[in-house]
Amino acid sequence: MGWLITKYLVTAGVIVLVSEIAKRSDKLGGLLGALPLVTIMALIWLHVGQQSEEKIANHAWYTFWYVLPTLPMFLVFPALLQRIGFWPTLIVCIALTMVIFGMFALVMRRFGVNLL
Repeated sequence: MGWLITKYLVTAGVIVLVSEIAKRSDKLGGLLGALPLVTIMALIWLHVGQQSEEKIANHAWYTFWYVLPTLPMFLVFPALLQRIGFWPTLIVCIALTMVIFGMFALVMRRFGVNLL
C-alpha cells in the first residue's frame, strides 16, 4: 500500500511541477508538457513492478501509435480558445481527438496495426 501511495505522490508531483512551471514560462511549460513524462513514469512503474519486458515494450509501442492522432488537438486548441472559451474548446478537442483516433485506427488496421 505504501508503494502505491508513493507512486501516486511522485506522479502527481510531476504534474503539479509542470503546471507550476507553465504558469511562469509558456515555453518551458510547453517543453516539459511535450516530454513523455507520463509514459516514462509508466515505464518505470511497470519495470519496478516486475512486469515482463514484452509488456513494457508493448506499452511504449502502443503509446507511439496513440500519440499520433492526438497531435491535431494541439493546433485546434489555441485556435478555438479565444473564440469559444476554455470548456467548449476542451470538449471540441476531446471529440475531435476521438473522431481522429477512430479514423486513424481504421486506417492502421489495414497495415496490420490493431489499435482497438
